[in-house]
Amino acid sequence: MPKQIDHEKRREQIAQATWRVISERGMEGATVRNIAAEAGLSLGALRHYFSTQDELLAYSMKLVKERVTARIREILSLDLPPREKFIRTILELVPMNRENMVEMEVWFAFTAYFRHKPGGFDMQDDGVYLGLQKLMDYAEQNGLLPASIDKELETEKLYALVDGLALHAYMQPQRLDGPRLERVLIHHLSGLMAAEK
Repeated sequence: MPKQIDHEKRREQIAQATWRVISERGMEGATVRNIAAEAGLSLGALRHYFSTQDELLAYSMKLVKERVTARIREILSLDLPPREKFIRTILELVPMNRENMVEMEVWFAFTAYFRHKPGGFDMQDDGVYLGLQKLMDYAEQNGLLPASIDKELETEKLYALVDGLALHAYMQPQRLDGPRLERVLIHHLSGLMAAEK
């Protein structure tokens, strides 16, 4: 009896191979041939799953976003105090470990690649700003924010801080490692939040 292949799992494996190639060789090294070799597939087998390089890259980028979203959903489903949920969720948006760093590196590479590509992946919404808006609403509903706060302005500041920290951690990982990222974000969030009652 022929072995059953989980096609979605195979697509994810190819996407992960794409991430590794991009992390090691950059976008210029992310050729279909290199990705197929990294995934242990022939070119024909890879083309069975993705007919074009852009289709493969768009899927790989979408998978990064889905993985981060899944980890955030998991945090939000935990039975934790609202303050801890708020902080842990925001920490998930910066590269705190090697896995997150690879995702961030790949995300930046994809962003630059698709930015000027007509009909490419929609880079207008990375999901982070909308997610931060929802988190700020959550913090407000749970009494974590002072009543006088300008929520829209603070969301913009938090978005800039998260993106800036992610970029600096990517560019200077020795200086801005996980523990330092955590200290900077917690310091900012502590100043943002009202004292717990």
